[in-house]
Amino acid sequence: MNKVTVLGSLNVDTILQIPRLPQPGETLAMTDQRSAGGGKGANQAISAARSGAATSFIGKIGDDENGRMMLSFLKDAGINTEQVTVSSKGTGQAFIMLQESGENSIIIYGGANQEIKDADIENAREMIQSSDFIVTQFETPFDQATHAFKIAKEAGVVTVLNPAPAHKNVDPELLQNVDLITPNETEAEILTEIKVVDQITAHEAATRLQELGAKNVIITLGGKGAYFKTATEEKLVKAFKVHAIDTTAAGDTFLGALVSRLNKDFSNLEESIIYASKASSIAVQKVGAIPSIPTEAQVKAALEAEK
Repeated sequence: MNKVTVLGSLNVDTILQIPRLPQPGETLAMTDQRSAGGGKGANQAISAARSGAATSFIGKIGDDENGRMMLSFLKDAGINTEQVTVSSKGTGQAFIMLQESGENSIIIYGGANQEIKDADIENAREMIQSSDFIVTQFETPFDQATHAFKIAKEAGVVTVLNPAPAHKNVDPELLQNVDLITPNETEAEILTEIKVVDQITAHEAATRLQELGAKNVIITLGGKGAYFKTATEEKLVKAFKVHAIDTTAAGDTFLGALVSRLNKDFSNLEESIIYASKASSIAVQKVGAIPSIPTEAQVKAALEAEK
């Protein structure tokens, strides 16, 4: 069983279902509205936990009902929440415009997520050092991600960076402490200025990310699959074809499932990507982030059905 620590965001999602994105100045009626737990950190942690990883979380919530709800979601998934603390700012929120096509556009209020300090990372030092993997994203502060990854690397913990939402100028010190970076094609383009449209351009972007310091790369390509590149191997792993209803948390589900399976030496990377891709394909067939994330039993059953 992998021990996974997630340093990340906790958001309550408000999902606004619309036929399409409105034009500037246009008023458009929603077809439905609902709330659900989310945040990239929470999604990734719950995905890892539901796939059998012993999962811990470092993050912040507000002293409000949304914060208590997010804490209960983590605890219900069996996640260690000792390092989830309360901030004076409100719990993070995300407003998701979900189109009939299944595509989404997301607006985020960081709130308590942006209040993570170096002291919080130091308080979690033992948790980090005892992990097999630590995962973080860009919905919490960069400096604290760098601090956490330094602690992890000193202890031989594998560091995994999901660079989302993507930023052009990422601290080189952070990238040099990354064992695995997992952008989607849009994020890879922002990071490298290489437009990723196929396996050739994915190779170029992955090579650039390795030049910037990341040791291993997975670029998720939506319906085309996931391209990976290590020091010795590269390949495009095809996606499972499904009808997507809501792509929210597809990438987060993929990453959490991946680190639940991955060996620390990456010796089973392709096999882990296949498992993660199946988990993601299940998640996109339901509305919402946390509610859509499958369990290990569901993923294994779906993989068995493919044989």
